[in-house]
Amino acid sequence: MKLLLLEDDDLLAESLTDTLKHHGYRIDLATSLKMAKALMATEHYELAILDLGLPDGSGLDLLSQWRRQGQDLAVLILTARDTWDDKVIGLEKGADDYLTKPFHEAELVARIKALLRRRSGNVTQQLSLNGVALDEAGQRISIDGGAWIALTGTEFLLLRYFMHHPNRVLSKDHLLNQLYALDQDIAAPNLVEVYIARLRRHLGKAMIETRRGQGYVLVSR
Repeated sequence: MKLLLLEDDDLLAESLTDTLKHHGYRIDLATSLKMAKALMATEHYELAILDLGLPDGSGLDLLSQWRRQGQDLAVLILTARDTWDDKVIGLEKGADDYLTKPFHEAELVARIKALLRRRSGNVTQQLSLNGVALDEAGQRISIDGGAWIALTGTEFLLLRYFMHHPNRVLSKDHLLNQLYALDQDIAAPNLVEVYIARLRRHLGKAMIETRRGQGYVLVSR
């Protein structure tokens, strides 16, 4: 699952990128509004972490522009502006959550998970679909209440994305885009086929359908 981080503080950006990668997210970093606009024009993100004070303008103006354009990604504002009216303005501009600096990175990760669960219709601490429970912290699954099964990093990333987007046709290219950040070398498209096969061994063949010429669908019963 790919997130956009808009932050011009190099040390903070590096720390957040490392933390979020550790929790299984792929991060594209923008250090200016111009860079963020360019990335949004070509990439698909589930969530943006948005600083307000950027070298070339206000993050709030960018957020307003996104909402006018119909961009529906989740947005978490991360800023040193901590007055209540700043928070109100940010939320009214279209932010989904607001976290002030300084902060604990564990809280940021928890808020991101909560936002993504809420958008996918899951309100519990675990993702659950068709009898499959996905433990994000442990990167493992349980089938129909059975024993926990550990997933590899890529299996976890792929299944989590599917579970956030059930009944949606997802192409190989789209899935690869979610598995790799722009600063990584993207693997061949057949990597998706390999990991789909691995997930089917855990979940059963019927849960992930192949749509010939289109991609794959995680079917919810």
